[in-house]
Amino acid sequence: MERVTILALKEAVRVDADRLAGMYAQLGERSAEDAVCRAMEDLAVRLSSAERMHRAGDWGGLAAAARGIQPIATEIGMPLLGQVTRDVCACIESGDAIALGATLARLLRVGERSLYAVWDLQDLSI
Repeated sequence: MERVTILALKEAVRVDADRLAGMYAQLGERSAEDAVCRAMEDLAVRLSSAERMHRAGDWGGLAAAARGIQPIATEIGMPLLGQVTRDVCACIESGDAIALGATLARLLRVGERSLYAVWDLQDLSI
């Protein structure tokens, strides 16, 4: 009889609170909140677009969506999301559809958890 192992697909995401605090100090509370909210909305749209492009087999559109995620992730202090985005782009460039599917799934999980993490930090009033 074969044994099936179920993997827990959770990894800790980290938001660079210092990066966000720097934005708040530089822009002021109201402007920083607006900028972070816009960035988070843009990330959510790009993550959704990336998933849609992958399902449609549009690797060019997926690459464009992924490339758009990375600078936003960096801007608002999501280093793991930026790294996974680079990994997705590397899979696209190598033409490895299997690795791309797995890495994109990771991007979507990390993206969702990163968005929640930023919301949680905002609730703490950085």
